Amino acid sequence: MDFEHPRKWVQEDPDRPALIMATSGQVVTRRELDESANQCAHMFRDLGLRAGDNIAIYMENNPHFLKITSAAARSGLLYTAISTHLTVPEVEYIVNDCGAKAFFTSSAKSEAASRLLDKMPDAGIRLMVNGTVQGYEAYEDKVAPYPVEPVPDETLGDAMLYSSGTTGRPKGIKLTLEPMSYGELHDGAKMLIAVYGLNKETVYLSPAPLYHAAPLRFVMLTLHMGGTAIIMEKFDALQSLELIERYRATHSQWVPTMFIRMLKLPEEERKRFDVSSQKIAIHAAAPVPIQVKEQMIDWWGPILFEYYAGTEGNGLCAINSEEWLQHKGSVGRAVFGTAKILDEELKELPAGEVGTIYFAGGMDFEYHNDPEKTADIRTAEGWTTLNDVGYLDEEGYLYLTDRKSNMIISGGVNIYPQEAENLLVTHPKVMDAAVFGIPHQEFGEEVKGVVQLRNPEEAGPELEQELIEFCRDRLAKLKCPKSIDFIDDLPRTPTGKLLKRLLKDKYSK
Repeated sequence: MDFEHPRKWVQEDPDRPALIMATSGQVVTRRELDESANQCAHMFRDLGLRAGDNIAIYMENNPHFLKITSAAARSGLLYTAISTHLTVPEVEYIVNDCGAKAFFTSSAKSEAASRLLDKMPDAGIRLMVNGTVQGYEAYEDKVAPYPVEPVPDETLGDAMLYSSGTTGRPKGIKLTLEPMSYGELHDGAKMLIAVYGLNKETVYLSPAPLYHAAPLRFVMLTLHMGGTAIIMEKFDALQSLELIERYRATHSQWVPTMFIRMLKLPEEERKRFDVSSQKIAIHAAAPVPIQVKEQMIDWWGPILFEYYAGTEGNGLCAINSEEWLQHKGSVGRAVFGTAKILDEELKELPAGEVGTIYFAGGMDFEYHNDPEKTADIRTAEGWTTLNDVGYLDEEGYLYLTDRKSNMIISGGVNIYPQEAENLLVTHPKVMDAAVFGIPHQEFGEEVKGVVQLRNPEEAGPELEQELIEFCRDRLAKLKCPKSIDFIDDLPRTPTGKLLKRLLKDKYSK
């Protein structure tokens, strides 16, 4: 497959949209994006930033976000995108830990930005988009005087993102990559482009926050290949369907909670939109309940492509709809790296046995400023793990069980709560569910459920018992919640990850 320099697409059709913001309708053309990124790259150089330096971006989805990352990607910089849902101390930690020399934020985050002013000693450059407050310069004014032509020393930069911190403090993930000129691609990027068929005709719908690894990387690859990215400011189930129809989206990427939200829409609303333009609907981030995926394939057709990978890039499994229908519940076979299942003694397990998932031969990485954590997830052979648990079948298809940190130990029995969670969300009265362990005097831990209902007024002891029986009719009793509480909203990140530790902390007191 040939990979053209991204500037070819600017020259070929400069007025074609590169970005379209979903709600505002704002369009950024290929030429506008290229020239804005060039101006920002000149500004980086003028401010003393050189290849290998780090910048931090803390803002909601907006066009400036991708102008800045596009500039960093041609300036050899590492760019750290930070979740807008983190607290000020959490943002402070990431900015300082990554060593950012420049901090970019927006007026929408002005309150937090003001509180961060005296907490970022190394970030001497502080710029704000869409307005400004004391202590920050206006990005638009700062960048405007610079030339729109490329900097002479264009060098490929890359994201240095932090884990979401669902199981503890976020970890900076630094990939070990060979230096390249801007316009070239690393092998991992080439593989993703080939697997998902990204090209200049791609219209990619991105419903998730850009600070998350998958949306940011796939949008950047779409732009590199000359495609158009539709950026949703915030996920909305009904709007997503409307956008697919309006822009004739060819590609999209989702997490399971988004599928569930769309399937819970009234049928007449779901079916009034034409989604037939889609060629590939990618999904990842968490295991999807089998029934949910079956319903999505029935609705959208066999266009669902699932993958299992982490920001670390240490390996990737992928599966299309046809394969999945023959191996329901699998996240696919390894297409990058080799999947291994190891026991607690780091011995390889045979097919069908559950253990910790490792990859051999994937991309090399390290946890920034944390050699101990880097060593902890690596075997003597150099195989690495994200501490997920699962098994391989005889054909090499991987099945996820859960994260090791989510495991419940009750009466000496290991219980992975993902099974019960996946079952509960299929109940017609349930919108979302979490299952986890709480302390128990006799058994060590007890299985607890917390549920968000479609209609909160239905909450009560009768529905609690109905849901418990719903689980017990379909799962071994020991895997089912002993009690269920009802909650207005579960603590999920906008990328769909459940912050289970917040629930465990609350119920462990």
